Amino acid sequence: MTTTPAPSAAAAPAAAATPSLLATLAGHHYTDPEIFRQEQEKIFERLWFCAVRSADLERPGAFRTVRVGRESVLITRNRTGALRAFLNVCRHRGAQLCTEESGEVRRNLQCPYHAWTYDLDGRLVAAPNLQKMPDVDRGERALVAVPLREWLGYAWVCLADEPPSFEDTVIGAAVERLGDAASLDRYRTEGLALGERRTYDVAANWKLIIENFMECYHCATIHPELTEVLPEFADGFAAQYYVGHGAAFAEEATGFTVDGTEGFGRLPGIEDTQDRRYYALTVRPQVFVNLVPDHVIVHRMFPMAPDRTVVECDWLYLPEVVASGADVSKSVELFHRVNAQDFDACERTQPAMHSRAYRAGGVLVPSEHHIGVFHQWVTDRLAGEEAPCQE
Repeated sequence: MTTTPAPSAAAAPAAAATPSLLATLAGHHYTDPEIFRQEQEKIFERLWFCAVRSADLERPGAFRTVRVGRESVLITRNRTGALRAFLNVCRHRGAQLCTEESGEVRRNLQCPYHAWTYDLDGRLVAAPNLQKMPDVDRGERALVAVPLREWLGYAWVCLADEPPSFEDTVIGAAVERLGDAASLDRYRTEGLALGERRTYDVAANWKLIIENFMECYHCATIHPELTEVLPEFADGFAAQYYVGHGAAFAEEATGFTVDGTEGFGRLPGIEDTQDRRYYALTVRPQVFVNLVPDHVIVHRMFPMAPDRTVVECDWLYLPEVVASGADVSKSVELFHRVNAQDFDACERTQPAMHSRAYRAGGVLVPSEHHIGVFHQWVTDRLAGEEAPCQE
């Protein structure tokens, strides 16, 4: 992700030379099944993908299946407590090993078709008449493993034969947006607890959702509650427009809540300079992280079709806040309304992507110019020019 440093007088002449309106992607980039297939192959199946919150797999034997590009990925917690990821395909005749979205097994994973059985590390441990086939190499017939890393309390997987550097492409997104990794580390997201999760089934292309999240030109129009708490958003410049910038709370707002009333105690790790501010970052290709003094909001997108994206949104708080049964509804309601307003706007935009009026695309005003960097990144990925994704 690329952001823009705060403007200075020295930068003014260069800025003046930039056209006010920049072209967007053409409409068919949001509707064409072939382009979506290429995005699945060259973006979602080659980059690190935030699949599941680690704490969702609480005990050994817990599993969850996740759609990553065109593949179903099975994530399990093994007997020693470590997370493992595999392609959700039996090595016998290709049946889907786990058909449910989540669940728990006592000891092993068994294919419902011919009962080939694997342990929680993916090893083939049993099959009907397997002892009568001494030439079968059980290791060779293990489940296909998928690289997995844990960060921010989530399991990230990558389907690429040679995964890109996690430090450069994932952690690097935080550095690029916030200026340094420590600014995010202070929120200690991996130690927070889930206070609320909501899932949104959005009838819009995944790129429209990212573009919406990256800009605030629309904020004054559709986000009355958000601009009451973050008044600078009414001016149209999103927090992501400037490196290291966090939008300041309104003077009268005591918390990041739907009515501006007090939330919960400040997270212990953050500094005074981060207090009473909202920070946002995009981790390409499908994660949004929102940081406020007393909680963190994480969005994960799961592109399902050219015109359909499932978004899972987690509100994370200090464990003692969740354990106490504290009412988190006011902080949840604020961003739930933001989500609903944003997704409604994206769904209103999606049908027009087919229109002859949008055949050549639209335009980006100056406060949206950083979206053009995202468009170029997508174009480069589809063209096979992978270097720009590791900047």
